[in-house]
Formats: sequence, C-alpha cells, structure tokens
Amino acid sequence: MNIRLTVDGDPVAAALNDSATAGDFASLLPLTLDLKDFHQAEKTVDLPRRLSTSGAPKGAAPKAGDLGYYAPWGQLVLYYRDVPYADGIVILGHLADDRDTDRLATASRVTVETVR
Repeated sequence: MNIRLTVDGDPVAAALNDSATAGDFASLLPLTLDLKDFHQAEKTVDLPRRLSTSGAPKGAAPKAGDLGYYAPWGQLVLYYRDVPYADGIVILGHLADDRDTDRLATASRVTVETVR
C-alpha cells in the first residue's frame, strides 16, 4: 500500500509491506504525530493504540528509510540511520526514495496518510 508522509510540510512517498502489522497500522491512518529523536538514528512516537504483531518475526535490523513498529513500547519508528537487530521491531515499510531519509533526521512532526 502506498502512503505519503508529510514531514514538516514536505511530502515523502513510502510504501507499507503486506504484513498484518502494516495492515493494522494502515487502519489508523490518517495520523498527525509529533516526533522525538532516539539515539540520533530514529524518530519515535507513541501510536493511539497497540498494533497486532500476529505472525510477525521476533525482531529486525532496520535500515535507513525503514518504517517500523517497536512493539514493546507501542511506537511508530522512522529510521534515518541503520540500527542493529533488536527483538520487538516489526518493519512496516520503506521510503520510496532513500534520499528522503535526511528529511527524517530533522523532522519534528509527521502526517501519515494513504495514497490512492
């Protein structure tokens, strides 16, 4: 599913994968969220509710440009740097253009919506 992130007013194209967790995330859209930086590698924000992780792998090693869900804390995570494997991470999708990861590094607010 194609989605659009509006990062501090600028549109960024992305796509969600076919996982059940990504589908559950899509059911929450549209969302506008205030982001916090975490470890100078990712932006995080609490979601309005926890997502289903049924059938999801135990963890993942996200790459820059990945959109993820950190199940233990119920957070959406936007990765602007690669991070090591961690249990509880479910990859939801990826930015359409990896050059847009720089926008995530300075982002303070994001709107996520589906694109038809």
